Amino acid sequence: MTDPFPRAAAAIAGLATFGVGECPGFTSLEMAAKAGLLALVDGGIPLGQVDALFCCLPDDLFAGLSLAEAYGIHPRFTDNNRTGGSSFASHVITAAVMIDAGYIDCALIAYGSNQRSSGGKLATPARSSAWEAPYNPLYPLSSYALAAARHAHEFGTTREQMAAVAVAARQWANTNPEAFAKGELTIADCLASRIISSPISKADCCLVTDGAAAIVLTSTRRARDGIQTPVPVLGAAAATWHNAISRSADLTCTAAVESGARAMAAAGVTPQDFDTVQLYDAFTINTILFLEDLGFCAKGEGGPFVASGAIAPGGSLPVNTNGGGLSCCHPGMYGLFAIIEAARQIRGDAANQQDGASLCLAHTNGGTLSSQATLVLGAMETV
Repeated sequence: MTDPFPRAAAAIAGLATFGVGECPGFTSLEMAAKAGLLALVDGGIPLGQVDALFCCLPDDLFAGLSLAEAYGIHPRFTDNNRTGGSSFASHVITAAVMIDAGYIDCALIAYGSNQRSSGGKLATPARSSAWEAPYNPLYPLSSYALAAARHAHEFGTTREQMAAVAVAARQWANTNPEAFAKGELTIADCLASRIISSPISKADCCLVTDGAAAIVLTSTRRARDGIQTPVPVLGAAAATWHNAISRSADLTCTAAVESGARAMAAAGVTPQDFDTVQLYDAFTINTILFLEDLGFCAKGEGGPFVASGAIAPGGSLPVNTNGGGLSCCHPGMYGLFAIIEAARQIRGDAANQQDGASLCLAHTNGGTLSSQATLVLGAMETV
């Protein structure tokens, strides 16, 4: 069937990040609320005009209700759908469809986490399934290690190739003032890094940071009259294939195959059309898997592709131009930050701005390669 997503009906009218890196003294809710207010100021939209709230927090199952209460507003619709890091792209899909239907007019999508300053550990109620728990896996790291090991077995992917992902991310981060991790990082450094769950080492793992982010979504017609360059959502799709990694039919293939194809079809674009690609890189194997599954290289060729320097500064495909979850920030869930970096590229105000960027992809991942959600963002001339 044809994907019914309403192409370019909604647009990002404002965006903001807050407290990226370390933000002591704030709760996750306070951080999300602050990012939301900054995004509204960025878009020139009063808080009172927000009639839909989407908020997923690491430590509050009723985050949407809590944010509405904190703001003192009574939204027509509130959602805190939790699919992990893909939640926020899913929120964009829901909000865009509702805006197109005329049910809501202005949606605020927000996230915040103080996981670094509050203890330095991943804050999530998610755990390994009952079938996996007897093997004492590290959640979620060991699940990604299984995918990496299988990819290496089937396609010869090497630790050096995975390290190339981390090195490229650090190169982008080194020229992004907001990025948390900076400094030289080499392939040799990554190979010498401590193995945590073979074949994944510390260097293959995302950061543990604080951070908050928010976007304001409204109709593209209304966004045209805003104070910022609108960023229309040209296409979007989500797909879920499993929860526990042990239920995955193929450890080397993710539901990004489905979400990416549907999002691009809705937008009327192909992988060759994109100026930048923002991927959820919780682990280096993610970037390799998603580049393959989204069609930027063939299955099994992700390792050589990243090792060629294609995704690094100066390469043929700018990937994670803010440094990604590996070197910019990863406050528990990174998805909204990938969306914001794609939007910043189109607005022309990214730290590592790519000349003429008018079509950018943001791909998000939830659970243990469980839920995938893809957004195609474009400039107004692409509508």
